[in-house]
Amino acid sequence: MTQHAIANLLADLPDQIPEERFETLLRSGETKLERIISTGHSSAPGDWYDQPLAEWVLVVAGRAGLRFEDEPDTRVLEPGDHLLIPPHARHRVEWTSTDEPTVWLALYFPSDSSER
Repeated sequence: MTQHAIANLLADLPDQIPEERFETLLRSGETKLERIISTGHSSAPGDWYDQPLAEWVLVVAGRAGLRFEDEPDTRVLEPGDHLLIPPHARHRVEWTSTDEPTVWLALYFPSDSSER
């Protein structure tokens, strides 16, 4: 009989880490699901993500500020907030919580979607 382990997205959270932690939870072809843990991290000044895949992101715990290059304001994400980032939509993480870990789920997948 095969045993199926139960895992918890909020388990093993560090108080502080020098760099964001990226953990692949599952992968199939180009599709990948990651747990990302941030503790006060942000994108480097002037750096923008420009990814070939769509990304659906969910904040499970903590808070974060996400900004799109074509928007003047930073979007604040709180637990339960999620959004779809279309392929090549330039974006950056402006800030993440410093008083608690920010836990993200990020699903990367091929898509022609232009919704946001």
